[in-house]
Order: sequence, then structure tokens, then C-alpha cells
Amino acid sequence: MSSWLVAILIMMTMRRFFPGTQALPHCALHQDCHAYPNGTDGLDFGLTSQLPRTTLPAAPASLSVGISITISIPLPIRPSTTASQPPPSSITSSAASSSPAPTAPSSSSSSASTLVPLPKPPPMNGQNAFEPVGTGPPPANIPSRGDHPVKPDHIVGSTGPIPTNKFFANFFLGSQTGPSFTHPYGVAWAKGKGPVTSYGLMVSNIEPSQLAFGPMSQSIPGNPVQFYINPIGIQSMILSAAELGPSSVLVVSKPSAFSATILLSPGPGSTSHIAFPLVQGMGFVTAVYTKLQPTVQSGVFFRQFEQLGSLKLGLFKYKVTLEDGTAWLIYVTSADGTDPQLRLEDHSLIRGISGFSGTIQICKNPLGGEGEGIYDRSAGVYAVEVQLAGFVVADQQTGTYSFSWEKQGLDVSTTPLLMFALPHHCDSFDKNTKSRMTGLHLRTTTKGMATGIVGDSWTMVETSLPIGFGKFSMLVYTVEKLAEDPSLAENAFRLLKEAFAKFVRNEQKWRLVYDTVWKGIVSSGSYVTRDPGLDFGNTYYNDHHFHYGYFILSAAIMGTLDPSWIAGNKDWVNALVRDVSTPVPDDPFFPCFRSFDWYNGHSWAKGLFESYDGKDEESSSEDALFAYALKLWGKAIGDASMEARGNLMLAVLARSLHAYFLLRSDNVNHPANFIANKVTGILFENKVDHTTYFGTNLEYIQGIHMIPLTASSSYTRDQLFVKEEWEAMFAETACTPASKVQGGWQGILFANLALIDPFTSWEFFSHDPFDYSKIDGGATRTWYLAFAAGLGGGPRL
Repeated sequence: MSSWLVAILIMMTMRRFFPGTQALPHCALHQDCHAYPNGTDGLDFGLTSQLPRTTLPAAPASLSVGISITISIPLPIRPSTTASQPPPSSITSSAASSSPAPTAPSSSSSSASTLVPLPKPPPMNGQNAFEPVGTGPPPANIPSRGDHPVKPDHIVGSTGPIPTNKFFANFFLGSQTGPSFTHPYGVAWAKGKGPVTSYGLMVSNIEPSQLAFGPMSQSIPGNPVQFYINPIGIQSMILSAAELGPSSVLVVSKPSAFSATILLSPGPGSTSHIAFPLVQGMGFVTAVYTKLQPTVQSGVFFRQFEQLGSLKLGLFKYKVTLEDGTAWLIYVTSADGTDPQLRLEDHSLIRGISGFSGTIQICKNPLGGEGEGIYDRSAGVYAVEVQLAGFVVADQQTGTYSFSWEKQGLDVSTTPLLMFALPHHCDSFDKNTKSRMTGLHLRTTTKGMATGIVGDSWTMVETSLPIGFGKFSMLVYTVEKLAEDPSLAENAFRLLKEAFAKFVRNEQKWRLVYDTVWKGIVSSGSYVTRDPGLDFGNTYYNDHHFHYGYFILSAAIMGTLDPSWIAGNKDWVNALVRDVSTPVPDDPFFPCFRSFDWYNGHSWAKGLFESYDGKDEESSSEDALFAYALKLWGKAIGDASMEARGNLMLAVLARSLHAYFLLRSDNVNHPANFIANKVTGILFENKVDHTTYFGTNLEYIQGIHMIPLTASSSYTRDQLFVKEEWEAMFAETACTPASKVQGGWQGILFANLALIDPFTSWEFFSHDPFDYSKIDGGATRTWYLAFAAGLGGGPRL
């Protein structure tokens, strides 16, 4: 490996790891903003210093390229995705004050419920992708703090790491009334709001006709709408109890990567309660009652109520039609097998017997008799926990992962679960799982149509994993030919090591600390300033996969070039890996997969901020960067499981990004009048807004899903999508010609063009005299030339 490869790989690594020469002013940190080229902007934990600028000699005359290297300390900018949101605001009720947390109830299931332990995952071959990274504490020079600004006051029965970026977080944040999205259902604590003044758990499933749309673009071809949003606060069904009221309290129990249990009690210390096991994809919304009088309410109002008798011993069925014309089913299992005697009292209230212990399940049925049959066969059982397994067979470039559910309920050994799968699951099911797909479909908020699947486990298969990245070797070859100056490359590598070492030694202004409350590695900045937006919300667990991904990628490159460097830095880098994505649920220091959501197929950036639109993600490309960094770091340190996990995550991301973020013309998962935007912009759990946290220029919105351009970009950004986006947005005849875009964004657009037209990309960057203002602060002209050349570009013959 030549010395020039050292220099260029450093530049590739520093795409936004060392983006420029100045730190973003702290006043800007209060806003939901993002980095953009020509801003120097970086998460720097308070450290801003610039290393000497080194200019490389001219490239060979045949290439006619000027090359330079700049190394500076500020780290990559990320938006401070705090509680404030870009417009439009959600349709929501006003916030209410929190109630004191009670002691955890002693049981969350009725005596009628039995437990089936987690099933064994389906047999798989290859390298286990989910082996522990480590079990020890973080490095000693990262001090611990136990005074995090956000207190887990509404979490009970959990002494281990607490997930911070998961779908149920609104239940323990702020007013506790923000919704959670299990897909296909949205659930939220009514907390006395709405037309029926309920204190139960409200349930909704939004129809396409209920969506609200933003203004139509007057410049983008096809005139797509800027955003679409699902209304919040529609109380289609509410599972409650007569005893619940203003003194009721809600707490979260057993939080994990895929599930949590919500406990609603009449008051602190009450032994009566309702437990709601929330699991992603659950087929029923289930309420497990202990000694309460159950009620089922509706803010949409009941048009019709039917008692359909007993399906089998101890299982009773009811059907309701709401005033909006939707049909819902109610299944009741009583602890002693007796009739729960649900009765319609008025147009908004169904009431059962007092002192009830048992289970009530509700579900929406758009499929008439066929749908009833599907639900009937799985009624009485429900998922409570998920086991994830995954294996990679490198020589076959194949990865397999599975979800296996622990379930409870009536006749659990003979009654299969009904769970809902998202489109990217269905597209990758193995033959057995595909055979259990039903014709039952319900719309999700921002992920298209969910499909009902019968069975206690699913298996998904990804082929063509990015095991080798052959194009990367082409980049290496190209870089080796550009110039030769061993001493200069070695000096640049030394400077990078020195810059990295400052963070390993924890010498920056806002030192990293280990938070013993939620259990994670965070910036100390918000502890001192009490500004949640400082360091882009890092203290509150915003964007850790973005921030730490650049460190991990840099470490992978340095460790590959100098294996002796690994020993002194491995523990520190692995601590960052574990903070973002420890792959096991029993790591005592970090929650399992803080950012990556294996059900949704991508990461969520928002941390400990209440949000009525749920979690969100703005940069799909930086999500992929973390997986790419994981792959390379695993390879560098000889951790085969980590390398396999990175490969599997990249494969899942390649599929999910094109299903939900990167919108080809044939995309069916978002409304048709939105697709022409080509990218989602910011994808929330409840809305999609074609914008960014830092501006509305088209190059910002599209470009934040491009950067950083690495060897993995062609894997996650397929050529058909890139071609459609370029022709609609940035071609000379398009609405925003790339040639007229100002500043560093122009360089990003032409670098991205290399994915489909490497010759034109090469010509743009090789033209002399070259305007270096077109290169953003985190890239170099040389890297973009190498990128284009590696994809087949170069001087035209």
C-alpha cells in the first residue's frame, strides 16, 4: 500500500470527521441545524484547533490535477434534533403535567395467561453476527456521572441500560402523552384529553383519506407536496378502566430494543393495573387487566356493537363499527373463563364487569369475513419480547436474520401469533415465512402497507452482501497512481493520529463522560451549560451513530494502515461501538442497539426528547456510514462477528433506504403525490417532510442523503435512483442545475454523479483552473477524483 494511499484514505475518512477550520457558533446549536459545505460546522465537544496545512505537489502532468490536504480538528456537524420540529406542527392536544411514578406492580399478566419462552431461532449457518463486543466498563479516562439532566422517573423494574432512541420513548418523556408507533397501530396515553375524557390507552390506525398534505412544489417536476402528516389524537379505540382518572399514573416496564410494557394504574401504589405489552409489529393491541372494571371507549363513537359469543372456552368475541365506517374486533379472555359481560352503554362507552382479571385485545379489520378468520385463529395470544439472530456466509455473500417472539396468553402452545411485517421484510422473507403471509393489510404511518404474518418467527435473507467492495480496490489503484511523496503522506498520517489521540485522551473542552443513569457515553457539555442543544444534543443521545461513526471509520483506516496502532486505541473505539450498537441485550454498560432499529431497517437519530411525530432520521447516507465503519473496524481488529454485522446492516439498509428514503418512480410506500421529491428529507415515524434542519435549498435536502460519498455509496444508492434524481433535479435542463449550485454543495452533487456518469464527474473535478470553493470543508478534490476514477472515470480517450 503506497504512501499516497495513506494520504487519500485520510481524506476519505475525514469527509466530515474533520470538516473545516472553525467551530459552529454556539448560538446556532440552539437550532435544529445541520452541516453544509463551506460551513466548518462540527460536533467538536468544545475543541476547535487547526493543524498545519500541508500542500501536496502537483499530480503528474497527464492528470493535470492540483492536490491539497487540510487537517483540522472540528468534528462532523449533526442537527440538534431536539424537541422542536420543522413545520408543520403535529395535530395534537396540549401537554399535561406528569404524575408521580408508582411502585412497579408485582405482576403484569392474569392467571389465565401462560408463558411460552422465547423460541429457538431458526437454524442458520455461517458467522454469528451478534456476538458481544465486550463486557467491561468504558475506558478509565472517561469519567462517570450520575446526574443526567433527564431522569428516568417513569421507568420501573429496570436496573440495566435503558434504550433512549426507541419507539416507546414518549411514554417516559415529557408529558407522557406523545404517541408511539408499533406499526400498524399508533398508541398514546389519553390522559384526560379528547372527546370522551379518557385516561386509558388510545389506539389509532390512519387511513390515506385522513392524511394532511403540505403545499405543492412549483419547481420540482411533478409538483410533489412538501410533506404529509398523519393526524395525531384520533381516538378510534381506547382501552381503559372505570377506576382510571386524574390520579392515574403510567410507567414503563421491561424496556428493550424491540418492546416495552406500559403499566397504567389508578394511583401510586395501586395493586390493580392494566399492562400493555408493546411489541413492534404486534397484530393486536393487548391490555392485561388485574382487578379492574374494563371499559372500551371511542372518540370516533360506536355505530354498531355485536356480541359474537365464545370462540372457545374462555375466549369471547365482539365486533364494533365506528362512525367513520371502520370495523374493529374485540377479543376477551377472562382469568376464570367466565363471560366478561361487555355491554354498550352509549355511543362512546362499552363497559365490563367489575373486578375483572384477564385480557382484552382489539384490532382493526378491513377485510370482512376473511379478516375475521385470520384474527380469530390468533386471538388470545400476544407477543411480549423478541429475540434477534443473524448469520453471514461470506463466501456466498449471504446474510440471514430472524425475529423470534416470546408469547403469552390462552392456549399458547397451539395458537400462532399474528404479527405485521413492513414492505422490506416481505421482500426478503425466506420461503417458509413467505408461505405464512396473509391477505390482511393495514397502512402504517410512513412505511407503506403492513402485511399480517402468521407464526412465532420470521426469517429474512439478504443476498449480494458487500463482503469485498471490489470497487474499493479500484480506488486504491487509482490513488496509487496520482503522485508519490512518502514523507508528506507519513506526516499527514502522523497529524491524523495526533488529532485522534486528543479525543482518546479526553482532552477536548467538553469531555466525554459515561452516563450511569441511561448508560452511555455522552458529551459533558449539556451537564455544564444546561443547553440540551449543545453538541447537537449528544448529551441527550441525539445522533450518536452519526457522531461516533466518523471516529470508528477513522480508526478502521488507521488500524488497517498501521496495525500496531490498534492495541492502544481498541478499547476506546470499541466503547463507541458499544454505545451505539452493542449487539447483545445483556451488556451491563450499554443498551442493545441504541440507534439501529432492526424492525424498521434503519437507525433513529432522536434521543431523549419528547416528540409528537416520534423518532426521526435526516441523513440516510450517514446511517449507512456507521454500518460501513463497523464493517471496516471489525475487519481491522479481526472481529469477524462485527465485520459480519456491518455487512448485514449495510444489506438491510440498502433495502430499507430504497423502500422508505430514496424514492424511485415505482415507490409505493409513500403517497403518490410525494414520490417526485425523490428523497424523503426528514423521515419521522408520523410524518415525512421534504426539508432539512438547516435549510430548504434543494441541494441541501437531496445532498444530505448523499454525504459522505464512500466506497459503500454505490451499494446503498442504486444507479436507477441516482439517474432519476439527477435528471429531475440537477441535470442542465432540470429545476436546479448542479452547474448553478453555489459552494461546496456543487462538488457533492458532481461527486454523486460519478455513481452513474464517472467521466463527467472526473471532468468536473479535473478541469483547470479549478475553483476550490466548490469543495466542501470535509472533502478534497483529490478524493473526489479518486472516487470518480475508481468508478470508471478518467480522461476521455
